[in-house]
Amino acid sequence: MHGMTGRSDAALDSPAPTSTVMLLLLVTMTGIAPVSLYMLVPALPVLAASLGRDISIAQMTVSLYMVGLACSQIIMGPLSDRFGRRPVLLAGLGLMIAASIGCMVAETLPQLIAARFFQALGGATGMVVSRAIIRDLYPRHRVGAMISLVIAVMMIAQMVSPLIGGLLETAFGWRSIFHAIAAASLLVAIAIAVLLPETRRARDPDPACGFRGDIRSLFTSRAFIAYVLCQVLASQIIFTFAGAGPYIVVTQMGRSSAEYGAWFATTGFAYLVGNLFCVRFAPRHSLERLIWLGLALQGAGALLNLAWGIAGLNQAPSWLFGTQMLVMVANAFVMSNSAAGAISVRPEAAGTASGAMGFLQMGLGSLFSQFGAYLGGHFATPVPTNIAIVVLSIACASTMIFLVPRRGVVATEELIEQAEEETGLL
Repeated sequence: MHGMTGRSDAALDSPAPTSTVMLLLLVTMTGIAPVSLYMLVPALPVLAASLGRDISIAQMTVSLYMVGLACSQIIMGPLSDRFGRRPVLLAGLGLMIAASIGCMVAETLPQLIAARFFQALGGATGMVVSRAIIRDLYPRHRVGAMISLVIAVMMIAQMVSPLIGGLLETAFGWRSIFHAIAAASLLVAIAIAVLLPETRRARDPDPACGFRGDIRSLFTSRAFIAYVLCQVLASQIIFTFAGAGPYIVVTQMGRSSAEYGAWFATTGFAYLVGNLFCVRFAPRHSLERLIWLGLALQGAGALLNLAWGIAGLNQAPSWLFGTQMLVMVANAFVMSNSAAGAISVRPEAAGTASGAMGFLQMGLGSLFSQFGAYLGGHFATPVPTNIAIVVLSIACASTMIFLVPRRGVVATEELIEQAEEETGLL
């Protein structure tokens, strides 16, 4: 396998940060973009009134931000494979700081929307590069656990970010949110510049091992396609349910928006719990076994939700969200470990693999959230949404059944890692 000749000289010469410091770096670089997304949401009504535009137009500061998240990952991932993790991270955060300043001084909503797009374009660098750094630093069997650990810690910050945004807007006005984002981005950039060594693996000078070679080897690999499809399809369960949820609870069940928010928070908590369980189980089980555990639980929860829907029980939020929590716990197992499998197929191209996966996840997510909204808004029961989640669960399992090569390929990857560890390269 080309390119697996160890990390760069910079990585070998630089002192490695402690595990706690590395975890904090990974969490902050991963979370800066999604936290910045959710911080602005509570301020949208005030922002729209301040700039004299309709709230539906102000919503584009969120929707185009998500487009920026998707576009960034397909660009920044391959760049990090070619030029290194540190320079791409610092460039991305520099762009985010500049765009945040643009948000502060924006006088019109189109200016703000454009600045938000570039803010996402820079901020999402941390999302894609953090997965590549995890693969640089850890052997295949530990990658899933590390991704889960980073997600678990990051989600705590993500859950409180709307509250922080609301408090900032109330106390200092909506522009203060962008002051806070710019300051946080600057602090993360300084921490990366001071504490993070270069982790990218040294590349084979053969031109065939460059970007085109990475793309060719990844997208001709059945294992890579299977893991990516499994991860992306599992994430669409979240987007579909999130799109349908408000319509199901508020329109179909006649509950308040505040009650929907409280119930929806239970799914985020369940996803957090799933990631914590994944961290606990990962040292004793293979990626494939953890994925299958997640797929089994995910399918069982989806089928239960469909059964409740057909029986008419899902007209109460406790039935709908109680079973969806099981789906979300399982979803954490599937997503973290299939992501680990995808970026482990060609470790020296982990950035490209991570970028392709993130792009598909976010790009399809915008479509599936609209699809979920259609299912929730155009039907009188949750059953169509339940059916969609069952279909997505079956599709996830199908990728593992029909596309993932048998044990021999996995064993080969593990033998390569063992040889690397024995020669001190990992």
